[in-house]
Amino acid sequence: MERRKFLAWWALAALPVRAADAPALLLANVYRPGLPLADYWVSEKYDGVRGYWDGRALRTRSGETVAAPAWFTAGWPGTALDGELWAGRGRFGHAQSTTRQQQADDNAWRSMRFMVFDLPRHGGRFDQRLPALKALVASIGQPWVQAVPQQRVATDAALQALLQRTVRAGGEGLMLHRGASLYQSGRNDDLLKLKTHEDAEARVLAHLPGKGRHAGRLGALLVAMPSGQRFKLGSGFSDAQRADPPPVGSWVTYRFRGLHESGLPRFASFVRVREDMPPDR
Repeated sequence: MERRKFLAWWALAALPVRAADAPALLLANVYRPGLPLADYWVSEKYDGVRGYWDGRALRTRSGETVAAPAWFTAGWPGTALDGELWAGRGRFGHAQSTTRQQQADDNAWRSMRFMVFDLPRHGGRFDQRLPALKALVASIGQPWVQAVPQQRVATDAALQALLQRTVRAGGEGLMLHRGASLYQSGRNDDLLKLKTHEDAEARVLAHLPGKGRHAGRLGALLVAMPSGQRFKLGSGFSDAQRADPPPVGSWVTYRFRGLHESGLPRFASFVRVREDMPPDR
């Protein structure tokens, strides 16, 4: 790779990705023991693709229009719905490939659900939005549109027990939503995620060549975190992925175990490409 091209890719990858019309979504922080659980509603964390109905079209977190069949969104309200396009536990790949298609595949969409967890344009607190959400979803009357079940959990021990039951059943984790919170964009403690492991996304800056048994193919990805910090992601790849690595500019999910003092992830391992977070063009 020419040095000039590499530096150009490096500079582009340091820029944040957000389409001009990307919805302003509420994003989650990571749960920390000791928070006042009485303030929160708890639900399952669905391993799908974030979906935002703006009252006219279904869009992804990055603002791309989802080519859903007309019957899937027929009769949906003119108000905004925030939720997850979900194909069931352990079927993230199906959800991602279905929502990324330029032309809707009816058969693929028959197994999709829109799990609605918030009403972004409702002016009330989440405690007030929740019954309004349930009533609105009930009025839609479609089995593939469902209100996410919410419950209260009294103690951290009970929360951890619920997490373990959810994961054993094939779920990804839990979400906690502060009952007194208004819907506001950005990442804060109004919404929290709890999983048995930590994961995050990073942008691919470059392919670093392998050595030894990986000579002639990918050794590691040079990636950038949203903060701009960069690190090498070298484990978790199959032989096929090393031969045909995620393209420069794409987003990938990685798993890790805590952070170094520098803020970089410890024991980072590649999980998958995030096709719902498209690269810059």
